[in-house]
Amino acid sequence: MKNSLQKSGQRKTTRRLRYLTEIAAILLATSAANCFLPIQQEKHYLLLVLTAIASFFTAILPILPSLNYPSLRLKIAAYGAICLEVFAISSVLSLAWHIYAAFRYLPGQWGIYLLSLLIWTLAMVPLFWAGIIASIVGAKQLTLRLKLLGILLGWVPLANIGVLWTMILKVQEEVRYESRRLYLNEARKDDRVCATRYPILLVHGIFGKDHQLYSYWGRIPKELEQNGATVYFGNHQSAASVAQCAEELTFRIEQLVKKTGCEKVNIIAHSKGGLDCRRAITFCGAAPYVASLTTVSTPHRGCEYADYLLKAIPEKAQNKVATTYNRAMQHLGEHDPDFLAAIRDLTADGCRRLNEEAEAAGEAEHFEGIFTQSYGSVLSRSKSGGFPMNLTYLLAKFFVGPNDGLVSETSFAFGERYQLISHKGDRGISHLDTVDLLHQNLPDFDIREFYVEMVSDLKNRGL
Repeated sequence: MKNSLQKSGQRKTTRRLRYLTEIAAILLATSAANCFLPIQQEKHYLLLVLTAIASFFTAILPILPSLNYPSLRLKIAAYGAICLEVFAISSVLSLAWHIYAAFRYLPGQWGIYLLSLLIWTLAMVPLFWAGIIASIVGAKQLTLRLKLLGILLGWVPLANIGVLWTMILKVQEEVRYESRRLYLNEARKDDRVCATRYPILLVHGIFGKDHQLYSYWGRIPKELEQNGATVYFGNHQSAASVAQCAEELTFRIEQLVKKTGCEKVNIIAHSKGGLDCRRAITFCGAAPYVASLTTVSTPHRGCEYADYLLKAIPEKAQNKVATTYNRAMQHLGEHDPDFLAAIRDLTADGCRRLNEEAEAAGEAEHFEGIFTQSYGSVLSRSKSGGFPMNLTYLLAKFFVGPNDGLVSETSFAFGERYQLISHKGDRGISHLDTVDLLHQNLPDFDIREFYVEMVSDLKNRGL
């Protein structure tokens, strides 16, 4: 409680310091940019020196409040946002002054007026580029489009205000969002809320790869580990039949148990990975080594529109795409990728066949001695999903109604417990959002905290 109060007081102090710094920097920048015209021409060399000094300190001042943020990246991002905010406000004030000055001093003092404009520009240059560079380096939620617009339109009067203000708001929101996460994790560090009895095994879906450079699971594994979890990955092929992937996952699980002595694993599987794991448990001998199975966005009853696409697309075209994909994956180290086999197992017909085989083998909606649960989500509108979810969402909606951009709401449920992920906003949550693949901070929904709570629940169940 004491630590929380201290951090709350620290955040209030940071906000006050930021506001005071912004006011001081705005006054300094505006004064440096606007004071030339009223001063006699013979003093302009001294003024140039004073302007350079003022510009330097204007770019330095925002460092003070940014030092109070909890990580180096957030310090840089906060500094960038403050610089851009000072630049935007100072530019508006300076522009207003020069419009007024044009009526007062022109046409008699063109030379002095143009020199004043030059001094204004030079005064703003350090501030602008310090803000742009720091924001791009420190903030991860800025889109490439917004970064380019900020660089290209930053100096266009009036147009720059809208672009830069959008950048400022996004960077500030990211700084607040990530700061809250860091403070939260620090406050519960000793609790190790994700320290489950058995390690977590994350199993990706179709076309996924467990790559060190770019995680299929986004920021989720690091978040779980920071809260005490031990995390492993399935390391199976990106696209192959359910049966083949099940064999690979069973081998992976057996190797982990043998190597680490962990006895069992808690599986969290996304999309097709859930089908692969079900088959590994039912048919491949993985059951004794699995404590729980959690499926996220898994099409347990298939994707009906996939049946339509396979019928509508000529076989020649399908084979060409499959051959290209399989060769590419072989070059990346996969031994036996099979694009079409993976797609066919995701169709409604393919999943119906898999479910019938599982039922014949005695699999019910849960496995004896294994806790099973499932999660799903839906998008509210096509544009929320981004490309290509915006296209597949419309197609899936036509065939099956509410969906996450790929999988129908009616296809998610499996196991002892099912939950449709919901949030306060009207954006919805896509198939890719549920694994943080795009590293986006969603409004009104924190995907990392969702997984922390999921794993914390497994811990509380003794798993």
